[in-house]
Amino acid sequence: MRKAILFLTILLAAGCGHVKVAPAPLFDSAPLASPCLLEQDTNVVILRDYFPTLPSMDTLEIPTTVSDPWLRYLEITALDQKAALVLKNRLPEKLASADPAKAPFITTAPVPGKDDKFYILIENQADDVQVLWQNTLLDKEHGIRVIDRSKLEITVPRNARKLERSFIRAYAANAYGIGNDILVPLQYGKVVRGTEELKRTDKHAQVLYSLMIDRFVNGRKDNDMPLNSPLVNPKVDYWGGDLVGVTKTLESGYFDKLGVTTIWLSPITQNPFTAWGQIHDPETKFSGYHGYWPYYATAVDVRYGTEEELRELLDKAHADNKNVILDYVSNHMHIQSPTLTAHPDWTTPSDTPDGRPNRQLYDEFRLTTWFDDHIPTLDLERADICAQLTDSALYWVQHFDFDGFRHDATKHVPEQYWRMLTRKLLDSLPGRTFYQIGETYGSTSLINSYVKPGMQDAQFDFNVYDTFTWATTDKEKGSFEGLSNRIAEDLSVYGSHHLMGNITGNHDRPRYICKVTGDVRPGEDDKLAGWHRDIKVTDPIGYDYLKMLHAMNFTIPGIPCIYYGDEFGQPGANDPDNRRWMQFDGLTPDEQKTLEETEFLAHLHNASMPLIYGDYKLLYADKDVMAYSRSYMGETVVVVLNKAREPRKVDLTLPCGLTCDGQNQLSVEVAPVYYAIIK
Repeated sequence: MRKAILFLTILLAAGCGHVKVAPAPLFDSAPLASPCLLEQDTNVVILRDYFPTLPSMDTLEIPTTVSDPWLRYLEITALDQKAALVLKNRLPEKLASADPAKAPFITTAPVPGKDDKFYILIENQADDVQVLWQNTLLDKEHGIRVIDRSKLEITVPRNARKLERSFIRAYAANAYGIGNDILVPLQYGKVVRGTEELKRTDKHAQVLYSLMIDRFVNGRKDNDMPLNSPLVNPKVDYWGGDLVGVTKTLESGYFDKLGVTTIWLSPITQNPFTAWGQIHDPETKFSGYHGYWPYYATAVDVRYGTEEELRELLDKAHADNKNVILDYVSNHMHIQSPTLTAHPDWTTPSDTPDGRPNRQLYDEFRLTTWFDDHIPTLDLERADICAQLTDSALYWVQHFDFDGFRHDATKHVPEQYWRMLTRKLLDSLPGRTFYQIGETYGSTSLINSYVKPGMQDAQFDFNVYDTFTWATTDKEKGSFEGLSNRIAEDLSVYGSHHLMGNITGNHDRPRYICKVTGDVRPGEDDKLAGWHRDIKVTDPIGYDYLKMLHAMNFTIPGIPCIYYGDEFGQPGANDPDNRRWMQFDGLTPDEQKTLEETEFLAHLHNASMPLIYGDYKLLYADKDVMAYSRSYMGETVVVVLNKAREPRKVDLTLPCGLTCDGQNQLSVEVAPVYYAIIK
């Protein structure tokens, strides 16, 4: 089946089969349209994007048999170049065999002395190269000069001078497939050359730090309220961390030294004062110390602090040029919350249609299953409930200066909720920049279904993390070649310059360092392990593997995300052992060295345009070694990861005639279980 890329400079009118075309002036400031695959043999266009803020416009009629108001699939009988942009495989009869190695690779180089021009360099013959400023297609009459088959000169349109931040993008394809894309940020019409021109509102330039408030720093003792119940094991009671503790950490300069640009706070809504849930090994109920059992959806939990203390944290973070995003729970509320007490019909059915308890059936009944007896799922497919609950989420950004959301359990919430919330954010707070990132486990297609301009910016890339873990822990089958394939697939689905989160771990996984050392044993119950053993790092080589994970996260496309404690290698099994008290002092020499290396990598990332906006190219991969480059405006960074227990030497060739240290051919030797980064 022949494939091409369709750029959605088309919009769908809800409730009808018309496609609406935006006039250029309004579309200049609209969200960037994303490409999608056009299956040419069947004339079906798979539509990815939904733009909630654009009004009615001139209409291009395209008949459709689809009645869904969000119009997921559209039968094309006519295609207007003004409405859609297609990258075609120019073959008269047959398609050549797909071969990513022969697909085009494109990157950028500066035009000396010109800040409104740059070159696009092309490796492998491209049958089609399409260049856009924002959502406007450039051509040979406006912005593109063909120098030869491997080089184009791009001139930034004059309209770009009106916008502080806009982008030029380019896509390429040939008979062997669709290549990478480029993304070039502009500032008032000039190419952004250095990171000093970036702002905290530039989403691609973020480094996230995830912390659990109750387990981080106890800023003041007078709001400590543990349950102190004989039913609750101390490991799952409140420990006293609060918002003041986060503010004090900010003021201490810890986040600056670490290179963090965005703080991700665990949920802050009021949770119950009673114990819930039950396990039997050991026998214990749980407190809501984690924040994921909302009792009041629009109140700060008094154990974390006050509204004034929250505003002080946000003000000081912004004064320090940092963002703060809020972990928000949309899927469920506590069963005794006043909301559900008043509206017991707001929950999904407690039982499945065949009479089973509808509990933790995460895939079979994805949108209705309850996570536990005391946290029923909200029936957000009902329009009235969806409207009220999106208002509750909106409250936090209307009354507090948050910079975005981390959305819990994204795939368990219907898509209409995410569309409605994003529409309300854009309508009620114009001009504000929000980064929305969700938590979804599953296939790339499922994860990608939420990554749209009208929904969320990104999801956490558990698949890359899991593949790295497999590659470094499975001694027989684990392979960096498999990891490179995983990264390539994700880039082809989410885009070459996606905003997906590259994680070191999270609060629902055992610590990576204890997986790779075998301190959390393969195949064992990793929650029970934390209850019954004092999990430690017994093999120092685990710190080297962890450093390599950090090195990958800071150098591949996406947003690096550090789970608190992973910056130095805090040990732990799964929940709750992965939620230990944060440690700032008394680190071991191995922990201290790991912390310093994490700081180095973060600052290297933050100072490098190639590591933020650079074009990714795989240079080499085998079982133990993976090498790749990131290039932007002629500057190249080469990264080599070696998981073998002995040194490895690889010979590399840079693409598009680019050089590193003046050389196009590089021979790099990497120490055992380590990495090399060459600028």
